[in-house]
Amino acid sequence: MSYLEYNVQTIPSGPRKILHFNWALLVLITAVAAVGFIMLYSVAGGSMDRWAEPQMKRFGIGVAMMFIIAMIPIWFWRNMAALGYLVSVVLLLAVEFFGTVGMGAQRWIDIGFMQLQPSELMKITLVMMLAAYYDWLDVNKVSRPLWVILPIIVIAIPTLLVLRQPDLGTAILLVTGGGIVMFLAGVSWLYFGAVMAMGVGVVTAVFASRGTPWQLLKDYQYRRIDTFLDPSSDPLGAGYHITQSKIALGSGGWTGRGFMQGTQSRLNFLPEKHTDFIFTTLAEEFGFVGGISLLVLYALILAFCIASAISNRDRFGSLLTIGISTTFFLFFAVNMSMVMGMAPVVGVPLPLVSWGGSAMLILMIGFGLVQSAHVHRPRAKS
Repeated sequence: MSYLEYNVQTIPSGPRKILHFNWALLVLITAVAAVGFIMLYSVAGGSMDRWAEPQMKRFGIGVAMMFIIAMIPIWFWRNMAALGYLVSVVLLLAVEFFGTVGMGAQRWIDIGFMQLQPSELMKITLVMMLAAYYDWLDVNKVSRPLWVILPIIVIAIPTLLVLRQPDLGTAILLVTGGGIVMFLAGVSWLYFGAVMAMGVGVVTAVFASRGTPWQLLKDYQYRRIDTFLDPSSDPLGAGYHITQSKIALGSGGWTGRGFMQGTQSRLNFLPEKHTDFIFTTLAEEFGFVGGISLLVLYALILAFCIASAISNRDRFGSLLTIGISTTFFLFFAVNMSMVMGMAPVVGVPLPLVSWGGSAMLILMIGFGLVQSAHVHRPRAKS
């Protein structure tokens, strides 16, 4: 049922909005961010200036942005969804012509005070666009082919632009996050079954074509697959990252080596120790206990978001909340799987923990939208 079908008197206004703010969610988010500050202090060798202090400032700005966004009625963000999506697409196009290059990829735009990564913004605005689309669309039309094609196009445009950067990890997150919103909106599972069957067919064809005249991938791409399946086949080359990551994870044991005592990170054997592989530093210093504690915090954040989505009778707010929480889940699930060797290394940061301005601020904007949906959800008259 649409938001406007409820009496406006059931929506909190003014100071009452503060009372409806999900404070427990903010506490959990702050706890995860604090873990990030501690680990960034550690990997910098006991220095606050290099990574920890700038990250704390960004988080403070992010919390302020969350409060501002949460206090704005959710209908405003629904009306802004299409514009936000279009702006994100334009920024992705701008990366093609004006983007800065880092680590072999062209993903950022220099806006003076920070390096903006438009693909991070797209993760949120894509969910907003799909949630607004299914809020507008009649429920009986959700699974009709014409109305399924439109959201597929909405997902495909930014995905193709991100793949050109290249950024496979973000492209996977966009497709998966968008697909989950479509599924939860009521799109028939038959469409997803067909896509999965096609995916299995493509993977089978890729492996079957190896060494034949009609080989589908380049030799170096097959070597990357081999490295993922067996990192020890090239321990000093393509398999170096994941090999060192596994060593760090294993050396932590149950309780870890101790704060700032991780040999892999301290001796710089572990690459990207402050960004994509920061979880391995945590596991080395605090062991299984530290790793599972962070995972519990992530699970609690998800639980609060899902509970808010289920209790929200506004279709847009519910889909938006579940879409953003799904994106958040994919962030840490892919990152943790990657550093443990369960998924290819695709360059996905650990949310709220890894160093990064764009990822931190955009994620806080996403949680601000979740809070807006929670604060302004329709309530029964008292």
